[in-house]
Amino acid sequence: MSAESAYPGVADADLLARHAEGDPDAFAELIRRHRDRLWAVALRTLGDREEAADALQDALVSAYRAAARFEGRSAVTTWLHRIVVNACLDRARRKASRPAVPLPDDLDQRLPAPAGEDPAVRGETRDVLLAALATLPPEQRAALVLVDMEGYSVDEAARVLDVATGTIKSRCARGRARLLPLVRHLREGNRVAGPPVRPTGDGPAHKDGGVTR
Repeated sequence: MSAESAYPGVADADLLARHAEGDPDAFAELIRRHRDRLWAVALRTLGDREEAADALQDALVSAYRAAARFEGRSAVTTWLHRIVVNACLDRARRKASRPAVPLPDDLDQRLPAPAGEDPAVRGETRDVLLAALATLPPEQRAALVLVDMEGYSVDEAARVLDVATGTIKSRCARGRARLLPLVRHLREGNRVAGPPVRPTGDGPAHKDGGVTR
């Protein structure tokens, strides 16, 4: 029986416990369930596929080894996301420059569009949004990815990043304040220049403001 079908109805925490007890397939099943979202978080936090892949691999190795120390004080998904985000932040802090690489094509669907927004404009400005996000400190960007792109609540993001909810709110407010002027400027430039100009920023100002924890 394949690992994908061997654990119907088994909770994530039980899979982690089985892995810690020596079940050779339990961890693979756990990652199969959550790999897409873990990858999305890593990619959107780092903005570079190679860096994101390396960070995710590091994180999964860490999770594999640390399973026995999981205490159940948070959901397994929160625990996994915390490990992934920390691996991404470590890489981002080590890099002097963080090159902007286009995000996946579904980014426009993940970001809430303002009322009346032209979807074509959102597609044209996706690259600028990434460039704007890249100007934020890693901690701010991580909060933005979790709350604005991945749909986490402030409380959930706080648990993933292991900070107070007030810190997440502060980072979000500061991030919006930094990004909105750039987004507005780009939109104004697009309107003045006329239709096929490719601006570079769009979308809601993302949350994640201060660098302090």
